[in-house]
Amino acid sequence: MARTADGARPQKRARILCAAAALFAAASLAMSPPEDPSRAERERMVDRQIAARGVRDPRVLAAMREVPRHRFVPEPLRASAYEDGPLPIGEGQTISQPYVVAAMCEHLALKASDRVLEIGTGSGYHAAVLSRLASQIFSIEIVPPLAERARHTLSDLGYDNVKVRTGDGYRGWPEEAPFDAVILTAAPPEIPEPLVAQLKPGGRMVLPVGVGDDQQLVVLKKTAQGLEKSVAFPVRFVPMTGEAERHDR
Repeated sequence: MARTADGARPQKRARILCAAAALFAAASLAMSPPEDPSRAERERMVDRQIAARGVRDPRVLAAMREVPRHRFVPEPLRASAYEDGPLPIGEGQTISQPYVVAAMCEHLALKASDRVLEIGTGSGYHAAVLSRLASQIFSIEIVPPLAERARHTLSDLGYDNVKVRTGDGYRGWPEEAPFDAVILTAAPPEIPEPLVAQLKPGGRMVLPVGVGDDQQLVVLKKTAQGLEKSVAFPVRFVPMTGEAERHDR
C-alpha cells in the first residue's frame, strides 16, 4: 500500500502543477489590456496617408500610430476617423487631415524636453499627438464648448502633460513663455508678432497664413539674425478668430 501511494504522488503533483499553470495563464489573460480594434486602422492610416507622402520622422509616425483619433471626433463620425481628410467637430470647426497633423509636427522638429504653445485646441487631437513628442503642451482654444470638451477628452485618455486654456490665442500665453515651439491650427491673415516674441531663440513656429483659399503652411525658425521663413505647401484651415480678425482689415 505504501509503495502504491508513493507511486501516485508524482502524478498528483503533476496534475496540481498543471491546474496552477492554467489558473495563472487565465489570470494573466484577464489582467492583459484589451486589444485595441482601431490599431490596425491607425497602422493603415500612417502607412498609406502619412509615410507614403514623405513624413519620415519615426517619433511622429509612432505618435500618429498611438493616439486614438476616433476618440476626438463626434460619435456619429467615428467610423470615418481614420479616413484621408478633415472632419467637422462642431462649432464650425474641424479636426485636421491626419497627413497635415503629421507634417506640421515633423516641421516643428520637437525634442522630448520641449515646451510647446498650440493656438487652436479644437478637438484636442493635435495636442495629444504633440504630447507624445514634447514635455509640455500649452493649448489655447477660443470656443468655450470645444475647450471644455477637449480638456475632458485629453484628461480621460491620460494626456496629463497638456494644459488647455479658454481664450483668444493671438497674444499667446505670456506667463508660460518662452516656448521651444509654437504651432497654430487656424489661419491668421499675417504672422502674429506676440507669438513670435514668445518663441525662444532657435525655436520653430509652424502655422497656416492667409485668407480663404490663399493659404500657405509657413515654417519659421527664430535666429540671432531674425526669422528664417519657408513655405511647406498650400493648405486650407479655418480662419483664426478674435483679435486676429482685426488685423485682416
